[in-house]
Amino acid sequence: MCGIVGLHLRDRALYPQLGTLLTGMLDQMCDRGPDSAGMSIYGDPTWSPAGHATVSLLENPVTAEDFAAELAGRLGVDVTAFDLDPTTVVYGPVTSEQLLDAVRALAPTARIIGFGTEVAVLKGMGNPTELAHRFGLSNASGWQGVAHTRMATESAVTAEGSHPFSVGPDQCLVHNGSFSNHMSIKHNLEREGIVFDSENDTEVGARFVAKQLADGVDLEKALLMLNETFDGFYTLLVSNKDSFAVVRDAISCKPAVIAETDRWVAMASEYRALADLPGVDSARIFEPEPEKVYVWHRQ
Repeated sequence: MCGIVGLHLRDRALYPQLGTLLTGMLDQMCDRGPDSAGMSIYGDPTWSPAGHATVSLLENPVTAEDFAAELAGRLGVDVTAFDLDPTTVVYGPVTSEQLLDAVRALAPTARIIGFGTEVAVLKGMGNPTELAHRFGLSNASGWQGVAHTRMATESAVTAEGSHPFSVGPDQCLVHNGSFSNHMSIKHNLEREGIVFDSENDTEVGARFVAKQLADGVDLEKALLMLNETFDGFYTLLVSNKDSFAVVRDAISCKPAVIAETDRWVAMASEYRALADLPGVDSARIFEPEPEKVYVWHRQ
């Protein structure tokens, strides 16, 4: 079943409230996905400060403190790390590629679950609300957030199998539904040299979109191409460092509702996740149409 929530803030005055608002939205979706949860926060000064690259990973073999020291020694700069069990978040004043290379060299068995200059990705197993509080999500600030509560259908219940899937710089994809032809698409992508970390069908969608973006296609076109390529029933929320997008399949049996005001744009699997947002009573509220891509850009 799964639950999706996303919040894109237009009003800078709301940035300090991002974590609190997203936590409230996520809490309303717990019954749609009690197995595990994940969230991505854009622009938080604690986890992804300006001028720094951030990497999020699972299965870090050492403590966050020791890992930061090892990375600092390798990179020659100060590195900060947070232990948000089971996620480790690290950042430093280097490029994303430099930090990624250092993380992979020092922790080759770790799973990279997010990287970029804007986003921190957090994942775990268990009750989504409890995870959010353990991570300190309510204290986060920033301009955009996405979260997902998972009811596993296509793969095992693991932290790495939870959403969002973030396989490109500052990119995240969350998914309610299933892709019926994902294995054939996965094999095609593997033949082009793309490596997968899981058996999750959502990862196939995320890597398909990431490839289009890397090839220079814009987000709207990438999601139109996904509609043309993937079969199944799905609602997707896709975010990157300057955009927030929603798309559904042709049948649109997976629920979705969008609310929009001058101060924010929000999306959720059900209206109850939007009901406490500031000014929702005057929002434009609508259900996204089948196969239509809705994109909002950072102002």
